Parts: sequence; C-alpha cells; structure tokens
Amino acid sequence: MNTFLNALVVPARLVHPVHITSLVLDEASLQRVASGDVGMLAGADWHAYLDNASGRIFHNLRAEVLIREAGLDVKGTIHGTATFIGRAPSGGQADAPRHLIRLAEQLFDMPLAA
Repeated sequence: MNTFLNALVVPARLVHPVHITSLVLDEASLQRVASGDVGMLAGADWHAYLDNASGRIFHNLRAEVLIREAGLDVKGTIHGTATFIGRAPSGGQADAPRHLIRLAEQLFDMPLAA
C-alpha cells in the first residue's frame, strides 16, 4: 500500500531551496530505511529521513539548525538531504507538522506553504 504525504525537504546544498513536496512512502522506501541507505532521526511528532547516498560530501547546516530548534539535541553533523514527515497519533506516518514548517519559514526567511 502506498501512502502519499506532504514532506518538508531541506537540501544540503544551499543553492537548492527548502521546499514542500508530495512523496510516496511505499515498501521500497521503507526497505531503504531498514537497510541503512537512509538514516532517521525522530522528534516528538516528526521523523527526519537523511539520505546517505551523498555520503559525507554535503554538510546540511540548515537541517541541523532546524532539528536543534525543533528540540532534538543532535550530537554530530547532518549530511545529505533531510526529508521531514510527521508521525500520526497511531504511530504511522503523516504530513510534515505545520509547526515544523512554520519554524523552517522563520529560520530560513522563506514562505513554504500557503
């Protein structure tokens, strides 16, 4: 079963804008997470998936700041693109939380959602 979600995407490269995108969370995506191709950090009501495909080439300063400001103490640096989605009360996946989107808008001085 495929799940369509609105995700907050924070690219590592500063030339690429922070944005909201619709994505499909399917079995193949979940297997990439389970196999370690994608790392994960968990906040109170969100998950950040970190794409390890870029290795340690691109340090993601924006994602680090957002994660820390959202209340998660990160020990170390964040690399690669970070994709934020929400956690539903039932424990499943949900759209990126509105408060996280607003925080990104404030931190990066850019409107993301209408």
